[in-house]
Amino acid sequence: LRPYHAVLASRARSQRAYRTSFALDLGGSALVGLVELAEVWVLFSNVTALGGMRFNQILLVFGLADLSFSLADLSFGHLDTLPDFLRAGTLDVFYLHPQPILLQLITSDISLRRLARAGVGAAALGLGLATAGVPWGPRAAVLLVLGLVSGYATFAGLFVWAAGLQFFLVNGAEMTNAFVYGGRYAATQPASVWSRPLKFVFGFFFPMAFTAYLPAVTILGLPGPDWLPAWLGWCAPAAAAWSWLMGLLCWRWGLRHYQGGGG
Repeated sequence: LRPYHAVLASRARSQRAYRTSFALDLGGSALVGLVELAEVWVLFSNVTALGGMRFNQILLVFGLADLSFSLADLSFGHLDTLPDFLRAGTLDVFYLHPQPILLQLITSDISLRRLARAGVGAAALGLGLATAGVPWGPRAAVLLVLGLVSGYATFAGLFVWAAGLQFFLVNGAEMTNAFVYGGRYAATQPASVWSRPLKFVFGFFFPMAFTAYLPAVTILGLPGPDWLPAWLGWCAPAAAAWSWLMGLLCWRWGLRHYQGGGG
């Protein structure tokens, strides 16, 4: 792991070298997170409850989803640049190194500015835990850790999944981003308001409901909607395993399909 640590450390040092630029990047990232949190507040300022959840309860959902996604985006989000490598033919350079190509890409960059957005998610999660009436105990603590770790793994697997599909799509990053970043937005909403087709797509195929909503419902002791009973909150690790299974299958399939840059 020493080579990967050296690369990531150098990337982090280079971003911190220009302090004013780094501070502006952090501020911009935090502002994006605050605007998205404000959208939820504006929505709930017009209703007392939505999908059976009050604002302080949806803060728990938003915090879990936003924190998990921000950490996954920090460490896996730069896989979005794979189409640039494919178009330029520079992915072939990664074949010259003895390390796995996916691991090289994951450790090729790190965007520290995303820590600010993770801070917004952590703050929302803290407010939700303090005000939503969580029945504290070992069960709630285990569910909280399980939800955070599984949510991070699910979003990370989704980034790998989207990257693997880029080997087959022409300028298809926007299409896959609709599910990756759109899935993140869906994860911050109560899944009880989704239609049945959305419950299938973002509940099971792209398991966004398992990243935040279902763990939050299980922690709070609320009844789940049709197709998404509350006990599924304990199945968040299975959703993360599914996300990584599909991600690695798509990645392996894509690498076998890739024929080189032709240079």
